[in-house]
Amino acid sequence: MEAPSPTKPIDPTKPSITTLSVEASQAEASPLRKMFAVASIAAGIQFGWALQLSLLTPYVQLLGVPHAAASFIWLCGPISGLVVQPIVGYYSDRSTSRFGRRRPFILGGAVAVAIAVFLIGYAADIGYAAGDDITKKTRPRAVGVFVIGFWILDVANNMLQGPCRAFLADLAAGDQRKTRMANGFFSFFMAVGNVLGYAAGSFSALHKIFPFTETKACDVFCANLKSCFFFSILLLLFLSTVALIYVKDKPVPPRAVQEDAQPSCFFQLFGALKELKRPMWMLMLVTAINWVGWFPYFLFDTDWMGREVYGGSVGEDAYAKGVRVGSLGLLLNAVVLGFMSLAVEPLGKMVGGVKRLWGIVNFILAIGFGMTIVITKVAEHERHLNPAAVGHPSTGVTVGSMVFFAVLGVPLAVTFSLCSRRVKNDCVWFTDFGLQIYKFRLFFLN
Repeated sequence: MEAPSPTKPIDPTKPSITTLSVEASQAEASPLRKMFAVASIAAGIQFGWALQLSLLTPYVQLLGVPHAAASFIWLCGPISGLVVQPIVGYYSDRSTSRFGRRRPFILGGAVAVAIAVFLIGYAADIGYAAGDDITKKTRPRAVGVFVIGFWILDVANNMLQGPCRAFLADLAAGDQRKTRMANGFFSFFMAVGNVLGYAAGSFSALHKIFPFTETKACDVFCANLKSCFFFSILLLLFLSTVALIYVKDKPVPPRAVQEDAQPSCFFQLFGALKELKRPMWMLMLVTAINWVGWFPYFLFDTDWMGREVYGGSVGEDAYAKGVRVGSLGLLLNAVVLGFMSLAVEPLGKMVGGVKRLWGIVNFILAIGFGMTIVITKVAEHERHLNPAAVGHPSTGVTVGSMVFFAVLGVPLAVTFSLCSRRVKNDCVWFTDFGLQIYKFRLFFLN
């Protein structure tokens, strides 16, 4: 394929040969141990994501944000997904830093995550020092600090993920076998981070390791959150430092960037949307609709356990216990997700193809979400008959909740695996674009 010229329109859906891509293809693939080191950063990233998904919705309500308004804070997810990753990816590709294309963005993202986590963990203390009355339900200054830290965290996580994956692609240098192995390493460390994050969130005595975390403005739940985030910062900074020191990132000469005639990332994005075929649009639509269900699950899974299953309110022991058990359920979900990701290929062959498998797991997803209604009604009935059941649901309800979390690991694994197989290169951005639009609709419809 010839390189695009000024007189020939650029088809943004087709890859073109540029100076940057030629240099990348001429590079020699790096050893697997270096890919392993870079992929390990995913464990630090996902550790923080797991804490974010399991603990931050209950925490922001503890600061006084109403339950119905808590989801609006999560708008930073769709916004950063739409804006940050494409911009970071575009400028990372064209960076001429002497430290390389990817390493400066990875370092900047890791430092930003550390700052954000500090702000979130100490939001209650900072708000109290700034004049919040802790006897009142709402602490406006603490909420403000939390929101700032939360948005920085989401942006920083997006800054990290894109360059890490791109760094792995650079190290593979077009070798398909090593590319698959690098992606496998990344997925493995994501699973490790999930397990560590959910396990930390389910442990009630973690704050005893850092006794200074419990203060007048920060109760035991808040102190546990601080302690979890301390571990998250240490893990991420350690893994990032090791990878950035050990793995060299070859700088791109300024001449190569000047000769690269590719249009901006958003021009390519919207241009390619016009050229997508019907199967890709269907894939985007089904994936986006799936995530209309997945996103509130991720936001309110532990909150559902604390409120509906354990019958507690924010700040009560019953609610905190439910959140911890919900984190344990998410840990189980992550384990099932990891094993199922390895079983997608043989299962697809058993049922007659991956399309049929995807259809089957969509029914499993619907049944799984329907289980929440049954579990909630049974738990409410138990508390109606016996008020002492608040914070102490029956074994059947608890087991049913754990089964619910485990069952949802199956469709989640298939959704992740099949989308990553079906959607290639820039098309990943287009599916994510549709996904984010549906997330916006979810927020404003609720």
